[in-house]
Amino acid sequence: MARRVKERRATVDVARQTLTVCEDGRTVFVCPVSTAKNGVGAAEGSGCTPPGRHRIARLFGHHAAPGQVFVSRRAVKGLVIPPADWRAAASKDYVLTRILWLAGLEPGTNAGRGRDSQSRHIYIHGTNQEQLLGSPVSHGCIRLANADVITLFDYVKRHRDLIVDIVQG
Repeated sequence: MARRVKERRATVDVARQTLTVCEDGRTVFVCPVSTAKNGVGAAEGSGCTPPGRHRIARLFGHHAAPGQVFVSRRAVKGLVIPPADWRAAASKDYVLTRILWLAGLEPGTNAGRGRDSQSRHIYIHGTNQEQLLGSPVSHGCIRLANADVITLFDYVKRHRDLIVDIVQG
């Protein structure tokens, strides 16, 4: 008989630069991330990673190739960065592979006028700068290795009730 899960939660720990997925308190997935170089904050235009509780509002890239480049949540036709270049010292920061668009659940913290995570286009996404994972270098989003964002994306497709908490440590 399958065990019924009561709670699924992902925690982005900004101090540790990790994302941990738990089911009923049991860890099922951990990976390194990169959050914002400007730290934690929700103000529009801050370039910060927003704190607090979020839900996954939308998923993009269901059938995209690993390394597919996205602009404004649309796959750029014919632009796929090969795995050999996912750790290159690239100056251009791309949104790759999959996008999990976050929506804040806490009015005044990460939802509402001037601080809304979804309006700020805060995503969990793959990166072409995998060598920087573990360091805060993003523009507000949460970057993952491309293999890890595929794993998380597939998990969320199966379990749409995943809550994402962004904590400072």
